[in-house]
Amino acid sequence: MVRIIALTIAIGIVIYFATQIGLFQYIHPHKWIILSFFFAISYLNHLLMQFGFAKNRENFVQYYLGSVVARLILSLAFIGAFVYLGTPDINIFIINFFVLYLCYTGFEIFGLYRNLRHF
Repeated sequence: MVRIIALTIAIGIVIYFATQIGLFQYIHPHKWIILSFFFAISYLNHLLMQFGFAKNRENFVQYYLGSVVARLILSLAFIGAFVYLGTPDINIFIINFFVLYLCYTGFEIFGLYRNLRHF
């Protein structure tokens, strides 16, 4: 859990300084909402992985794949809600969203391999 918090803080610092040095045209105004969404999804994913690993190790793969599908569905619903509400600069919003999606997914896979290497 500490790693998820550290990743979110690091990405938040990068976003903050990117807007300060003049890259604000590449970062959507709803950047903090997107970052909060990914933190919440990662936290829920972490809880599900702990539950799946502690309860039944043989079903860990099903818990992991379930969390990946849930993340995908929630992400599509999140983007759909912002498209429906008529968010300005929707292209920048979607690009920012998927950059963070790839960052958090890569971090999750790295953490999963790191944890499962012992087993």
